[in-house]
Order: sequence, then structure tokens, then C-alpha cells
Amino acid sequence: MSQNVAIWVLIVLSLVSANIPFFVERPLLFLPWQQKGEQNRSVLARWLVFIVYTGVLLAVGWLMHRTLSQTLFVSPMHLLLLSVACVLVAALLLAVPAWTQRKQPISKSFFARLLEVSVLYGLIGVLGIGFESSLGNVFPQGWEFYAITYSLFLVLAYPGFVIRYLLKRRRVLLTSSPA
Repeated sequence: MSQNVAIWVLIVLSLVSANIPFFVERPLLFLPWQQKGEQNRSVLARWLVFIVYTGVLLAVGWLMHRTLSQTLFVSPMHLLLLSVACVLVAALLLAVPAWTQRKQPISKSFFARLLEVSVLYGLIGVLGIGFESSLGNVFPQGWEFYAITYSLFLVLAYPGFVIRYLLKRRRVLLTSSPA
């Protein structure tokens, strides 16, 4: 895979993944607090599930990075197929909380959506570092790089934010106003 293809793959994946938390009502993460509409569990069980799930997410991110950065790629198609496999594994892992909460709808708060966007930023960042290391040397980055890329990721999430919070609220206000 050339550098241009890797950049465009990351941009498209970033655009899609930044907007997913705003379009999907089901949770993408196990959080240690109870959300509105979620089943009742003890505090200890919530924290245990949160810690285990976060550990699994970190392990999958580390494995994605190791696999993409340390594998000798025979062809660009091999790199692309392996990166698609990593994205599919991450998508399946993020779908586990939604599968466990199928029965009742959950009303996610803005903070929960922001946490989901941040986790997706981390997974896309790991994929980008893997691409960079498979295509050449990995350049050391300071905090400024991560602050700028996180800000750009939030800008890519803006269409989902507008549709979720601004347009839906306007539709509700227009239908409830007296004619």
C-alpha cells in the first residue's frame, strides 16, 4: 500500500468512526456508571466488566499495532487486507456492549458519546501508527501532534453532532410549538 492510499484509508475510517457514536443508540463501551435504560447491576459488577473490557480493548489495540508494524508485507494488498481484518476485529469488539443490551433502548449522555469518540480516536491512531511503521520509520510525536489530531477527529465528528443534537432538537421544537 502506498502512503497516499494509507492516508486516504485513515481519513475515511476517521470520518466514519467519528460519527458512529452519534448515529448509534446502543452503547459501544461498558461504562462503570448506569446509563438511562440500562439493566440494573451491582457497582462491583459494573467496575469489573469495565476493567476487563478496557483491558481487552487495550490488548486488541496493542495487537493491532504489533501486527501491522512488525509484519513483513509481501504486497500492498496484504497490508490492506490485514488492516481491514484489524478494523473488523475492533468493530466486533465494540459491538459486544450493544449485543448485551439488545432488549431495552439506552439513552446515552453526551459524555458517554464523547468517551466513545475518544476510544475510536485511539483505535484509529493505533492503526495509523501501524501504517506508518509498515511504510517506513515511525516519527516521535509530542503532545501537540495528539492535541491537533484529536481536534481534527472532533471536527470530523461534527456532522453527527449536528444531526444528533441540533437538528433533532429543532424538529422537536417545531412540532411542539403552537400553530
